[in-house]
Amino acid sequence: MTDPSDEAKQIEKLYEFGERLNEAKDKSQNVKDYEGIIEAAKTSLKAKQLAAQLIPRFFKFFPDLSSRAVDAHLDLIEEEELGVRVQAIRGLPLFCKDTPEYLSKIVDILVQLLAAEEIVERDAVHKALMSLLRQDVKASLTALFKHIGSVDEPSTDEFIREKVLSFIRDKVFPLKAELLKPQEEMERHITDLIKKSLEDVTGAEFRMFMDFLKSLSLFGEKAPTERMKELIGIIEGQADLDAQFNVSDADHIDRLISCLYMALPFFLRGASGSKFLNYLNKHIIPVFDKLPEERKLDLLKALAEISPYTTPQDSRQILPSVAVLLKAPNATNSLCGYKIVTGQPSDRLGEDFSDCYKDFTERLTTVEDLTRATMKKLTQGLADHNKEMAAAKTDEAKEKIKTQKQNTTTGLRTCNNILAMSKPLHSKTPSFIGDKSVNLSWKEATKPSVPSTTTASGGKRPASINGSGNTASKKGRGSGGLQNQLVNRALEGISRGGRGGIRGRGRGWGARGRGRGYR
Repeated sequence: MTDPSDEAKQIEKLYEFGERLNEAKDKSQNVKDYEGIIEAAKTSLKAKQLAAQLIPRFFKFFPDLSSRAVDAHLDLIEEEELGVRVQAIRGLPLFCKDTPEYLSKIVDILVQLLAAEEIVERDAVHKALMSLLRQDVKASLTALFKHIGSVDEPSTDEFIREKVLSFIRDKVFPLKAELLKPQEEMERHITDLIKKSLEDVTGAEFRMFMDFLKSLSLFGEKAPTERMKELIGIIEGQADLDAQFNVSDADHIDRLISCLYMALPFFLRGASGSKFLNYLNKHIIPVFDKLPEERKLDLLKALAEISPYTTPQDSRQILPSVAVLLKAPNATNSLCGYKIVTGQPSDRLGEDFSDCYKDFTERLTTVEDLTRATMKKLTQGLADHNKEMAAAKTDEAKEKIKTQKQNTTTGLRTCNNILAMSKPLHSKTPSFIGDKSVNLSWKEATKPSVPSTTTASGGKRPASINGSGNTASKKGRGSGGLQNQLVNRALEGISRGGRGGIRGRGRGWGARGRGRGYR
């Protein structure tokens, strides 16, 4: 233990060093004073705390002593006494204020300290990192992302990697408007850093990064189509669409479905889903029966959601596979009595199938009657649920009723869809119903907004609705906007041609040596 009188002398001496350095016009001449401060970092507890403030304050004036100064300060960071460690951490950003060449090294030191157990110490680390980000956001972000790693430069410490990801998610992303300046340059820089890191991430990490990218002005509502193509390319890369599909690879199936759903909003904004559709057509649909049961429904739902945004060319390519998948290729005449000419021998146009048509329409009417009866019961059930909700006393009871209401609402949507799809089937030559009559039963229908644009006569222009119930933009692809359900789109553009797909530049799921599953 240091003698109190000795400690007092050490403190007094430190104050003298500091005062002389403050007063000196050419501080670089006061080498002995700075050396005295460095040496004091090895003495008493209070002297160490004061030295932790003075070493970084005058660091820039003594480049020849830089190694000794940094080493002495790092020793203070490893002190057993919490107060000394915290003071030393607070001083770290000062090393970079006028000597930016040290920034990357200081970020590396602070990153290791993110694992600190003491809250006050961890808080000091967070504040020090934020200080560096405000000093030089570009260099600081580059140094931080280095610890997330990539395929070429993998992270060597998984625990630290998780701490860095948490810091970026909780501290950096929420302050993007303040930190990312100049905006366009820095949003592009962090986008490039993220894209490189996405070579080796878990599913949750990928969703976190994609949510952040979507929040940037770079990819905002006014962004050009090329930016949407860039995001689609990132998602396509994560879906591993260049890889041969293995039906037993559950991780790849999960990634494919999740990425397809993540891509849907960008299809609405003009990006192409050609690469996804081609992959489904070539690799997934042929082995559909071998997929896990829970994944079959997910894939069919995803295909239903992507169908309004397909090009005519893509639709014509995938439609035959879908027809085979649903077990009814060229069979409408013999099964239902419909006279639909496909040009194939299976049309059997010379035969009389009127009895089939009569039998089919009778069955169809029965289905419609049962559907209407079911709708009546569901409507009554919905009213009952509302009464039960009003009378519910506990959160548990309310949550249970809420789930029942959601199931009932989905049932009503399904019944409406059945009636919408059965109506044209009463004609001997059914017509395709497009996408306005059917709202996918598992999705909430969005009420169309009323645009402010008025027609020449002064009336408001009606909004068009796509198959998912979303309001269609006037910037729809091709004539007809988003009225392009899979079959309709296959029939469109035959004379004018469809727009080709966009090839993404995604770099694949990357090395999965850490065993990061997508779930």
